Amino acid sequence: MADVQKMADAIRFLAIDAILNAGEGHQGVPLGMAEIAATLYARHLKADPTDPLWPDRDRVLLSNGHGSMLLYALLHLSGYEKVSLDALKSFRQLHSVCAGHPEIEQDAGIEITSGLLGQGIACAVGMAVAEERLAARFGRELVDHRTWAFVGDGCLQEGMGQEAISLAGHLQLGRLTFLWDDNQITDDGDTALSISEDVPARFRAAQWHVIEVDGHDIDALDAAMAKAKADPRPSLLACRTTIARGIPRLQGKRGGHSAPLTAQDAEDARSDRDWPYPAFQVPQPVYRDWRNALASGTQAHAGWSARLAANPDAAEYTRWISGTLLDGWTDALPRTNAPRPTIQSSGDVCDALAEALPETIVLCADLEAPTNHKRSRAAFTPNSRAGTYVHCGVREHLMGAMTCGIAAHGGLRPINVTYLAFADYERPAMRMAALMGLPAIFVFSHDSIGTGSNGPTHQPVETLAAYRAIPNMRVFRPADAVETVEAWQIALETRTGPSMFALSRQDADPVRRDTSKILSRKGAYVLAGPETDRDVTLIATGTEVGLAMRAWTTLEARGLRTTVVSMPCWELFEGQNADYQAQVLGTAPRIAVEAALKFGWERWLRPQDRFIGMTGFGASAKGPELYAHFGITEAAIVDAATELVDH
Repeated sequence: MADVQKMADAIRFLAIDAILNAGEGHQGVPLGMAEIAATLYARHLKADPTDPLWPDRDRVLLSNGHGSMLLYALLHLSGYEKVSLDALKSFRQLHSVCAGHPEIEQDAGIEITSGLLGQGIACAVGMAVAEERLAARFGRELVDHRTWAFVGDGCLQEGMGQEAISLAGHLQLGRLTFLWDDNQITDDGDTALSISEDVPARFRAAQWHVIEVDGHDIDALDAAMAKAKADPRPSLLACRTTIARGIPRLQGKRGGHSAPLTAQDAEDARSDRDWPYPAFQVPQPVYRDWRNALASGTQAHAGWSARLAANPDAAEYTRWISGTLLDGWTDALPRTNAPRPTIQSSGDVCDALAEALPETIVLCADLEAPTNHKRSRAAFTPNSRAGTYVHCGVREHLMGAMTCGIAAHGGLRPINVTYLAFADYERPAMRMAALMGLPAIFVFSHDSIGTGSNGPTHQPVETLAAYRAIPNMRVFRPADAVETVEAWQIALETRTGPSMFALSRQDADPVRRDTSKILSRKGAYVLAGPETDRDVTLIATGTEVGLAMRAWTTLEARGLRTTVVSMPCWELFEGQNADYQAQVLGTAPRIAVEAALKFGWERWLRPQDRFIGMTGFGASAKGPELYAHFGITEAAIVDAATELVDH
């Protein structure tokens, strides 16, 4: 019989030793949650350290990511090869797998990047949705795992924490369990400084299964986890713990969170916990208990592999899990180009993908009608897990992180849909998607002043610049239906990071007829006019490409050799070689046209060039009136071009 208490103490002392060795870190979580974690791994977790990427493994997320040494100690003790003892000794050092906060490295057992409190539990909701959807398609013979999340007070205080509680309860995600480190201490001190509510009552009100348990009582924890696995509701284990348990100077106190440790602290802890072993040394019987604990996972993996080999859906399951796109999927993409909003063109693509790529799943924030991305898709509900449209309600913070969780889980391609004005509610999650390199797609409608009389609150003129600033984020603002289809194809073929679409509510002029080449792949291209001998170059994105084309017609009639460049994706254009960039931009005077702020356009414009766009927030009026009011018109482009050429 494994000595789970000694297994827990091994976590404690590896954490103490690594933090002391690094000179900094957060000891409160690994010391306070050691018994919780050891009980989970010893008696309940299904995982195979010899194959960390086994698709049917349980997912373990450390939402309170500052306590990262809890996760690293668990992975090392369980036998994950990449988290060696030397790796623990390199905690918080450059290029170490044991970074200050966990950074996704799934072949090392690190499922997601966490640290921004609340993001982890919201990702966990996404992972639980992914598990249910995959099980509905392929059956419990192939998809039969759970999602466990270590959770701190801060995760539940963040607003997105309540969003996660609410939707997970509504959807009855019964394979989701939160292990709450209820230590009643924050970085500032007692939680009573800022919170007085009954936290478990919040979960009960949202239809969760709730068990309040001593977080240091291994048998009680074992029983609580067994009950959680048996209950059809999502479960909260409210584990009452002592922060930094085992260090007499700090346990139960504010400093237990992350106060600098001393050699004396380590010595006192060893005496307090009867752990007479030197730094970074774990006795072999304890190592054996840890390795034996997950032997059942290795056996389960072998049985699963046999079932997969005999399953008639094995090839399709493997395709979904690998992220490989179905042969011929692009044949289903719409090819028409008529005057219509690009958000509607995007909806056409998304609807076609419901059958062409059934692994796609849409998340939308109570905007089914204006975004129009549901159509033939059925809803994902407590009673129908086969649905591929998740009604997230007005919960954009959660929805963004759920998108990350679904993408990180694997097997599905998440599509997140809302208005661009609400993008900043999702920004932390989108930043995390870029940081993790997740193939998520974020679709935003109502991209600028063309939204009209809803007013400046819903006219996100500053948002494009903010997202273009995020590394590894591809921001697409397509000109018409053809470019919208191209953006979708490029985004779905991209596996190394997220893509974002900024789409119009108003009609977009059809500017592309030739669809024989995917011109958007290079980010920008010459749409009309000469490639070399030109008097002026008009560069535009989105619906303003149509404006530029109308101005081009007028300027050509006046004898000015004008070139129109469509630039649907800055990031892709930035990745082209200098010769191609020079060929597209030319040497003639340039005018950029975009119904957004100028910030960032300096990348493509020289001091003598012009920008026609917004200089501040929008206003409340019909779209055409606003374009005229703010001077984003064909006439303004023509006048600017004429003036530049005359000079």
